[in-house]
Amino acid sequence: MPLYIAKRVLMLVPILFVVVSLTFFLMRIAPGNPFSKDRKMPASVEKALLAKYNLDGTLWQQYTAYISDVARGDLRLSLRYKNRSVNEIIAQTLPVSLVLGALAFVMALAAGIVIGSLAAVRQNSPADAGLMFLALMAVSIPNYVTAPVLILFLAVSWHLFPIAGWGSWDQMILPAFCLSLPFAASVARLMRTSMLETLNQDFVRTARAKGLGEMRVVFKHALKVAILPVVTYCGPMAANILTGSLVVEEIFKIPGMGPFFVNSILNKDYFLAGGVTIIYCTLLVLLNLVVDVLYTFLDRRIRIG
Repeated sequence: MPLYIAKRVLMLVPILFVVVSLTFFLMRIAPGNPFSKDRKMPASVEKALLAKYNLDGTLWQQYTAYISDVARGDLRLSLRYKNRSVNEIIAQTLPVSLVLGALAFVMALAAGIVIGSLAAVRQNSPADAGLMFLALMAVSIPNYVTAPVLILFLAVSWHLFPIAGWGSWDQMILPAFCLSLPFAASVARLMRTSMLETLNQDFVRTARAKGLGEMRVVFKHALKVAILPVVTYCGPMAANILTGSLVVEEIFKIPGMGPFFVNSILNKDYFLAGGVTIIYCTLLVLLNLVVDVLYTFLDRRIRIG
C-alpha cells in the first residue's frame, strides 16, 4: 500500500507538467494580450510591462522560464491584480473554497445515501417515485436558478439565513446546501440503483432469513456493498464541487477561488489561470487516490499495490 501511494503521488509530477504546458500554450494562442483591455498605452510602457512579467521573450523562452518558476513553487505575479502574487491569492481564497466544498460534499453524500437507500427499500412505491422525481429536478435545475430562489424564500422572505457573506456558520449553510443539491441527487440515483442490485444478492436473503429487521439488513449488511459505486463517484464529485462552486461563490459573494479563476480566463491572466489549474488538477488526482485507498477498506476482495 505505501509503495502504491508513493507511485501515485509521483505520477502527479508528469500530469501537472502536461496540464501546466497545455494551459500555458492555450492561453497564449488566444487573441489579444493581458493589457489589451486597458486604455491605449505608449509602446514604451507596454514594453516595460511585458518585461516586468517576463513576457518579452520568444514563446519558448517564456515557456521555459515559467516552467522553471513553477517547479520552484513560484506562480508569479497576477497580471490583473496589481502587486499581488498568484501564491498569495490562492493562499487567501483556497481555504474558503475548500470549506464550502467540504460542507457541500458532506451534505450531498449524506442526503444522497439516505434518500437512495430509502427509495430502493420502497421500490415502486409513491415514496420512491416522489424521491426520484425530486432528484431529477435537482439534477436538471442549474445552481444559478436554484440559488436566487433559495435566497428569495429562505433569506429574504423567511429570514432563516443571511443573504450573502462568509464567516459564520449561518452564512455557510445556504450556499453549501445550494451547491450540494445536484450532487446529492446524483448520489441518490446511483445509490438507489446499486442498492436494488445488492438487495437481490444471496447474502441479503440469508440475513433476512435469520430474522433481521429490514433497516438493519439494509444499513448494516447491504450498504457496505451498495455504496461502492458511490465511493467511485466521490472523487470526481469532490472535484466537480470545487470547480463548480464559482457560480455559488459569485451569487453569495463568497471570497473563494472560483471568481478569480473565471476572471483569470476573461482577463487573460496567464499566471493566475495556470496557478488555479494546478491546484484543481492536484486536488483531482489526490482525491481519486483517496477513493482507491478507501476501496480496500470497504471491500476486502480488492487489493492494490
